[in-house]
Amino acid sequence: MMEDRNQNTENRIQTSEKSLTSDLCALTSDLCALTSDLCALTSDICDLLSGVYVTASVLLEYLFCPRFIYFMNCLCIDQNEDKRYKVLKGREVHEGKERVNIDYLRKRIGCVDKEIGAYITSERYHIKGEVDEVLALSDGTMAPLDYKFAEYRDTVFRTHRYQSIFYALLIKENYGKEVRRGYICYVRSKNLLKEIPIKDADFIELQSMIAEIVGITQKCYYPKGTKFKAQCIDCCYRNICI
Repeated sequence: MMEDRNQNTENRIQTSEKSLTSDLCALTSDLCALTSDLCALTSDICDLLSGVYVTASVLLEYLFCPRFIYFMNCLCIDQNEDKRYKVLKGREVHEGKERVNIDYLRKRIGCVDKEIGAYITSERYHIKGEVDEVLALSDGTMAPLDYKFAEYRDTVFRTHRYQSIFYALLIKENYGKEVRRGYICYVRSKNLLKEIPIKDADFIELQSMIAEIVGITQKCYYPKGTKFKAQCIDCCYRNICI
């Protein structure tokens, strides 16, 4: 009788061990599958991040207010920019920029060669855009030239300056040349040409802005609004911005 009880106990133990081993194998299999799914998800996220490119126009929206990126890229709320007069006229200038003759100005700044309408992409910095003109200068450096349908009002606007830095980074990355300055042609001031000095610190600051734009787009977090509250008065998102 005692031997039968011991045998039954041993059988139950063996059965429990087999069941536990089976459960452990199933758990290991599930964990492997979960790890595989996580790796696939990580890969998808990396692919998604690598596919995000910031344009100069998106940078300008960010400079106006970081929340523009949230409303445009996360909520997909358009601001109907096509209705704005200056935007339309600005596009007309860009479409006809090849016809603007400022060769005498190019010679004055030491331009020895130019490339018109250069579309450039940088996978490293996640930026892309069309530079109105890429200038090769006599000192071995290069520079972007951008046309603006605007009058020069005693100062270069912050948005114009960073757009020039944006194009400078594209040129530096793709042409392998130093870019120490950019140029803006103010069409409504009789093609007045202004020089924009560019330093390494400017490139670093720009890269920080680009990283935040990508972060807002991918994580869809609600960023802080502009510190220039006067801009909120005629903002197209003022009715939904909290």
